[in-house]
Amino acid sequence: MERFVFKGLACNLVTYLTDVMKMSNSSAARTVSIWSGVTSMLPLVVAPLVDSYWDHYSTILASSVLYFLGLLALVSSTLHKQNPSSFSLYSSLYLISLGQGGYNPSLQAFGANQIEPQDELPTTEKECDPNNKSWFFQWSYFGICSGSLLGVSIMPNVQDLVGWGLGFAVSAMVMVLSISLFLFGGRFYSYKQHKTVDINVSFFKKIIRAIKGLKSSEKSRLVELELQENPLFLKEDNNGVETGCSSDQSSSNSNHLFKIMKVIIRLLPIWTTLLMFAVIFQQPATFFIKQGMTMKRSIGKSYNIPPATLQSAITISIILLMPFYDKIFIPITRFILRNDKGITTMQRIGIGMFLSVIAMVFAATVETKRREASGSGSGSGRLSIFYLLPQYILLGVSDIFTVVGMQEFFYSEVPEEMKTMGIALYTSVFGVGSFLSALMVFLVERFTGSEEKNGNWLSDDMRKARLDKYYWMLACTSFLTFLGFLLLCKLYKPSV
Repeated sequence: MERFVFKGLACNLVTYLTDVMKMSNSSAARTVSIWSGVTSMLPLVVAPLVDSYWDHYSTILASSVLYFLGLLALVSSTLHKQNPSSFSLYSSLYLISLGQGGYNPSLQAFGANQIEPQDELPTTEKECDPNNKSWFFQWSYFGICSGSLLGVSIMPNVQDLVGWGLGFAVSAMVMVLSISLFLFGGRFYSYKQHKTVDINVSFFKKIIRAIKGLKSSEKSRLVELELQENPLFLKEDNNGVETGCSSDQSSSNSNHLFKIMKVIIRLLPIWTTLLMFAVIFQQPATFFIKQGMTMKRSIGKSYNIPPATLQSAITISIILLMPFYDKIFIPITRFILRNDKGITTMQRIGIGMFLSVIAMVFAATVETKRREASGSGSGSGRLSIFYLLPQYILLGVSDIFTVVGMQEFFYSEVPEEMKTMGIALYTSVFGVGSFLSALMVFLVERFTGSEEKNGNWLSDDMRKARLDKYYWMLACTSFLTFLGFLLLCKLYKPSV
């Protein structure tokens, strides 16, 4: 349900920015990329707090409420104002980002914890299965894609044909239903969570005593003496006896911070090579849509396909091919490679990265044909929007490999007490990739805007724009990072 809400908003946001907020194509693309980047980066900030002090369940609930408030603010600003202000738009979007920052990594880590053994020794054959984590992340992503499919199929039609206010209102109502269902299942969940730092409640107990002590001067004096004689940072042992541990607590926190940095530094090279995949991941929600707007979209006499709905081809290909991957591809690779998992996580990521390069080659080729057809000056000569389907489908297939592989890789390569951080590292790839996409748009516009003959590569006039060159640039850059990934795979030693 959450994916239905988010995808229903994000998939067509660039159209809202250009049609309602009157932004240029490049400005709208940058805005969407930066917002996506912030949304994906916030989990990296929240995850250490969840792993150390908070719990997954409470974080999911609190984040869901913030999420809903952001949607409500977006509905309000759209319904009550003819031309929504930039402030109301950005405040709504980034409130949604804040909700996502705690929601996504906590939900995935919380879900993964549900299938982990509850005892020290496994009691069933299924619990011993080394592929349990792969199975969870694969079918979790299958469920995510199902929600995304509904979002990108239904919401653009509501937004374009009925109205933006109603479209955003539907998303808000679905979010309320999602929160309600999550609360209903509370009694069935496993709440086991490894903590890296104990929450020191003694500090708060003593502050409360001090406040209560202000009622009388005598009590106040006693509390003051107590605070002077005993450090605030005390920890109760199992018998309820308080023991001084301020120096131990400080040392523990320092060691935990050092441990986080050590994990991040070890994973940083692999993380860096995945950024260009995240840049390509931004194209369906930005320039692919602007391509589709200029192509032949009519079905029958009155219905025009909203370009954003073609993103459903990504999720449809994932949903249809995921069982094929699990039931056919993996058994075949097990037999050929003599590996219980079929292919390794790193091999899975690499295959998806290569497919994303091929997708951009297709995108560049189709864009060249679109420009040639548009140059004829005849409306009937326009290229059909369905020519865009191969690049969407290829990106969907690449997602099955790379996105699921990234989830498993970052979750598995961090210590047990840092699982939320692992998920946050995965989402941060798309966060920084979004920022990188916005930077590339800015640089391309800056350095190609002075070309008098063909104009800006990213021009608002799609007859003059050279998206084909932009896509070729993305394909070449992505191929170079793919080669770098292959090199790092040979040098990288997985954690045990």
